[in-house]
Amino acid sequence: MSTIYDFDAQDIHGQTVPLRQYEGKVLLIVNTASACGFTPQFGGLEALHQQYGGQGLVVLGFPCNQFAHQDPGSNEEIASFCQLNYGVSFPMMAKIDVNGADATPLYRWLAAEAPGLLGSKAIKWNFTKFLVGKDGQVVRRYAPQDAPSKLAGDIEAALAA
Repeated sequence: MSTIYDFDAQDIHGQTVPLRQYEGKVLLIVNTASACGFTPQFGGLEALHQQYGGQGLVVLGFPCNQFAHQDPGSNEEIASFCQLNYGVSFPMMAKIDVNGADATPLYRWLAAEAPGLLGSKAIKWNFTKFLVGKDGQVVRRYAPQDAPSKLAGDIEAALAA
């Protein structure tokens, strides 16, 4: 696999989503959780979606229950939580694993393309973010504590590229 467009994902309703449908867009891919200290970042992610969506940004949320079991709900419960509490209108995908033997191929590729601190390929916690350029290549990886608003400059640069 050489670009993000070589992957498919499942949306939160179980439908297959070929990521090729986002070709030419800038993607912000985030592993999310509904009961994490960083959960309020849903509001910031939605703000980015609202501000830059019309210019070609697509935020994709991937719920994950691998970190302290902070997203134990079903896909339906997660979708309802995100919409009711944060007004999330960007695409939410089905719950996945981002580390270990059951990690999705997409996340294995993302982590290999943009290792974390000290070259670690593991995802360390909820709300790790990956910015993907219009060419389907990873531009940058962001730590969970990086607030979505702090990504605006990089998103603008990727949209202008």
